[in-house]
Amino acid sequence: MGTKNYDVIVIGSGPGGEGAAMKARKEGKRVAMVERHSRVGGGCTHWGTIPSKALRHVVQRLKEFNRDANLGHRIQIDYPDLLRSAESVIFSQVEMRTAAFERNNVDVFHGHAEFLDTHTVRVSLASHPDIKLHADNFVLATGSRPYHPNDVDFSHKRIHDADSILKLTDTPRSITIYGAGVIGCEYASIFRGLGVKVNLIDTRDQLLSFLDDEIIHALSYHLRDQGVMIRHRESYTSVEGTESHVTMHLASGKKIKSEILLWANGRTGNSDSLGLENIGLVPNNRGQLEVNEDYQTDHPHIYAVGDVIGYPSLASAAYDQGRFAATHLVFGQCDHRLVEDIPTGIYTSPEISSVGKTEKELTEAKIPYEVGLARFKNLARAQITGNTVGLLKILFHADTLEILGIHCFGDQASEIIHIGQAIMAQRDEANTLMYFVNTTFNYPTMAEAYRVAALNGLNRLDGV
Repeated sequence: MGTKNYDVIVIGSGPGGEGAAMKARKEGKRVAMVERHSRVGGGCTHWGTIPSKALRHVVQRLKEFNRDANLGHRIQIDYPDLLRSAESVIFSQVEMRTAAFERNNVDVFHGHAEFLDTHTVRVSLASHPDIKLHADNFVLATGSRPYHPNDVDFSHKRIHDADSILKLTDTPRSITIYGAGVIGCEYASIFRGLGVKVNLIDTRDQLLSFLDDEIIHALSYHLRDQGVMIRHRESYTSVEGTESHVTMHLASGKKIKSEILLWANGRTGNSDSLGLENIGLVPNNRGQLEVNEDYQTDHPHIYAVGDVIGYPSLASAAYDQGRFAATHLVFGQCDHRLVEDIPTGIYTSPEISSVGKTEKELTEAKIPYEVGLARFKNLARAQITGNTVGLLKILFHADTLEILGIHCFGDQASEIIHIGQAIMAQRDEANTLMYFVNTTFNYPTMAEAYRVAALNGLNRLDGV
């Protein structure tokens, strides 16, 4: 078994691994990447972010088309057609990333990596003899997979997780989604947009509790308005699958019957087959690794980023974490301030995005703040497109006018948020509500919401 030597070995080719590999390579390091699947991109490209967002995009366009009565007819699309629409996007993403690794001389090994010692991994290759790779530094970016409780039979044809739901061969008439986190809420929007009867089972008191309360209430209202049945504070006791349907038995005594069950309650870090026991690294009970602020594990030369370290479990955050980990292993330091305010994008219908503090967090911290609001129904661009549901909310310091948080609900929310994020990142006198008051925005645009919200906030300070 031969051994190859590198400066950095990255395990996993998702956003975190890509960010780490490309940054280390740009700094002149010899980099190898190990990817256990036959194509690069990780869960983000093949089972998570890209497929679900592509599905959601098609459903949104379908709803917009059918909303226009002047067209004279409605069109219907089934779930397999949606999946086919996502395949071309996935193919393009894989091609792009494969070419980037080749162009930058990142050696990619498609196989399973297992630590033999703290500086050596054995890679089991599909069609070649095993090979040993030795490196000074490692970045673990192995991602996560859906959590599977032992008492749920995921081999049953009607019981799915967030990965296997992408292999569904027909459109169900009804679906029960257990777990109302980001994945559960997004798929509730997708399936309801196809006309499927949706039961959304939430184990908590409210949807997506990390969001601003006003946004949470808006999401809950609009999902219900679209026909999603939401049940809060429920937990399952058993799942019974038959040839024609699935019944979920709840602790409250309810029996929820549907054609399909989508289990969307929790993720497990992909750390169980890396041979971590050989190097003394112990994941928690969800397979996640603990790291310090520089993304180092208990072995300082072994870093971990992305879903395998848990929160925030966002593709965007994972990419930045990978870059910062590589920056630290090259230079011995990185600017943590740059990742303090990571935007959240949730692709429900309507869309949600936020950055910074919520009203609840500011109230608990006793920070005097005021609110500026712009409702989409009052914006000319929203009236033109017909996407009038939504709002932009700016939270700012009542004395200094510093922007403390921005929350957006509605069409293009994940795009709109970045204007506010750029101002918040200034961290000096440039981060102020007055930027939005004194800046000329194109008209009509959705970005104009910032000026409207800023003026609304100033009026509140003046008591008018």
